[in-house]
Amino acid sequence: MARISDLIEDFLKTLIQESVEESIEIQRNELAKFFDCSPSQINYVLMTRFNFNQGYMIESQRGGGGYIKITRLIVDKNSFLQHIIKEELKHSLTKSEANRIISALMEYQFISNREAKIMQAAVDDNALVAPLNLKDQIRGNILKNMLSVLLKREG
Repeated sequence: MARISDLIEDFLKTLIQESVEESIEIQRNELAKFFDCSPSQINYVLMTRFNFNQGYMIESQRGGGGYIKITRLIVDKNSFLQHIIKEELKHSLTKSEANRIISALMEYQFISNREAKIMQAAVDDNALVAPLNLKDQIRGNILKNMLSVLLKREG
């Protein structure tokens, strides 16, 4: 069974895809009521799954029945890959962070489903035979190298 975070993410992405402008405005409290969860759960999904790394911009308006506007960005492949390499892969990367980056690459059709599965397998904990305190650093280095190859392939 899907986690509530996954359901909220899928729901919002469907709404964005169906909108002409690839942008939606939502009220956090209304969405929380719809999914029978707390507004903090909505915040968690927005912060972790709709940020620049995933190709989205969030604007927030507070007060007077405030809203949250989610816009899917038009992403240039090389700029996106360079940003991820320079800003997101400076130190280490958890498995879930790596999988979110890989999912964003697939969502923007920068990689195929098959390439995504290969990348996910390469950064999986089972593939990293190292002490726990080094796995995230190794995972980040592996993903950085793979993204560098993607830049060279197209650039």
